[in-house]
Amino acid sequence: MSSNQRKRMIGLLLVLFVCLGSLTTPFQSFASFPEELRLFTGQQTQLQLAMPVNAQVTVNHPEIIKVNGTAKHSFQVDLHHPIALESYQAGQAEMKLKLFGTIPLKTVKVNVVPDLKVIPGGQTIGVKLKSAGIMVVGHHLVAVSEDKKSSPGEEAKVQLGDLIVKMNGKAINDVSKVAELVKSAGESKKPITLSILRNNQTIEIAIQPAYDIVDKAYRLGLYIRDSAAGVGTLTFYAPDQGVYGALGHVITDMDTQSPIVVGDGEIVHSNVTSISKSQNGEPGEKRAQFSRESKAIGNIERNTQFGIFGKMYAAPDHSFSNNSLPVAFAEEVKEGPAQIYTVIGGQKVEKFDIEVVHVVKQDFPATKGMVIKITDPRLLDKTGGIVQGMSGSPIIQNGKMIGAVTHVFVNDPTSGYGCFIEWMLQDAGIMLRPSDSKELKAS
Repeated sequence: MSSNQRKRMIGLLLVLFVCLGSLTTPFQSFASFPEELRLFTGQQTQLQLAMPVNAQVTVNHPEIIKVNGTAKHSFQVDLHHPIALESYQAGQAEMKLKLFGTIPLKTVKVNVVPDLKVIPGGQTIGVKLKSAGIMVVGHHLVAVSEDKKSSPGEEAKVQLGDLIVKMNGKAINDVSKVAELVKSAGESKKPITLSILRNNQTIEIAIQPAYDIVDKAYRLGLYIRDSAAGVGTLTFYAPDQGVYGALGHVITDMDTQSPIVVGDGEIVHSNVTSISKSQNGEPGEKRAQFSRESKAIGNIERNTQFGIFGKMYAAPDHSFSNNSLPVAFAEEVKEGPAQIYTVIGGQKVEKFDIEVVHVVKQDFPATKGMVIKITDPRLLDKTGGIVQGMSGSPIIQNGKMIGAVTHVFVNDPTSGYGCFIEWMLQDAGIMLRPSDSKELKAS
């Protein structure tokens, strides 16, 4: 055998040993051992290396986490057995493992956040949302003479989706007050200065109202709206913070598809009267009713990609259970059985079986965190799967709230997307991510 052949053989043997080693339990445990870990206060977890050796463990803040029930800064551990961690107070700590007390093996940053429990929702709610200005939802032509029509708004480059926040320097969010201002400007032959919010920037546009010879009134040539109403599903109520989250998706204007900037609004209890069943290519919907006189159970302060959020005045009625549940971090969500809480008739919240079929690793907020599939025969029989109005239904797994239903697959209504609950909690003002300081607080 030549020298080159021997080198090639040795190389192949080394590759074989590495491949075989990667299949061993210690190697797999080492590869999956986390570099960063998040825990709630009072939470316990175990880490496994499965290595038949001892190591020196060092914890810089044993008052935050205890390892194997010990509050010492440094001691020996047997890596053949699981390492037990228990969090005691909010903050950040670091655990280091060294072989023979000198060779660095692993370092784990542990972020402990205050314990958090929420009451799962599932109730169908009515949503009455007032925008932070006047929404431009279309242009229309004004008959300025017998043979000429024009739209002052379109000519002035006012766009669909624009939000008029001021008229002549005065804040406005009520459509009923626009006509008077337009009339006054038209009669005085002076243009109106519109302060418009467009793409998060404020611009000013001067527009001269035109007299409509048919309607006998001054017009801007704009279709405008100041509010929206609909139904959705309550996701959670956090009693300690007095806040709620609902819907699991942003509310957009029905004509422009632009997100509605919240001025104010309220949510009320609603009653499901019937359900249009989902079919392939055609999602169904919940039909629900609420009256304008219904008592408000909360206000609306924010409208984000994860839904609506605000203060809730008391624990909501008709809950599946009034008991609070712990919430799960995104990394705790696993593929496998789960449940959703939702209403399919009246105001009764019920529990239905689903399957989490895929989980997406997310370090930053995004709505499509998991793929879910409805497996409950009764829910499938009643709805055909996920229907409009079901978005926001809380998802429960292993006794923890993990997320909410967000979207349905049009071509397979038995399946859809869910978002992680921690992104909704973040938009509700409850932080689950660590700050730079040692002490972490839930706002």
